[in-house]
Amino acid sequence: MTYPAHIQDLIDDFSFMEDWEDRYMHVIDMGKDLSPLAANEHNDITRVKGCVSQVWLVKDNNNAEPSRLFYRGDSDAHIVKGLVAIVIHIFSGQKADDIINTNIQAIMNDLGLAEHLSAQRSNGLKAMISRIQDDARATLS
Repeated sequence: MTYPAHIQDLIDDFSFMEDWEDRYMHVIDMGKDLSPLAANEHNDITRVKGCVSQVWLVKDNNNAEPSRLFYRGDSDAHIVKGLVAIVIHIFSGQKADDIINTNIQAIMNDLGLAEHLSAQRSNGLKAMISRIQDDARATLS
């Protein structure tokens, strides 16, 4: 499958890691690199429902290009915060139609993460993605 450069770069980074523990640590490190949210951004509006851990996604408006969506995020769990970072890396700054048409399952498979996530983390990941794709649909309507 052919991906945009930012996604292919992410996949290439993960491809150098041979075992799950290395990937797991890389996911956690990605989460540590997220810019912190302000205390008031941790609220019920930004909280992603459907995640066992607390997850917050903040959509930033870009008036120059309203068809592009930008996100910042956080979580109270290290591995989930890393998943937030991955989702933001994939979707933030992308056009709404590209967000809707992104095959996230294929990307997660190519990252080598899909088979290692618990059912709860997979459901949380799906909730994050659904939230962003719903935002993208709303932008287009």
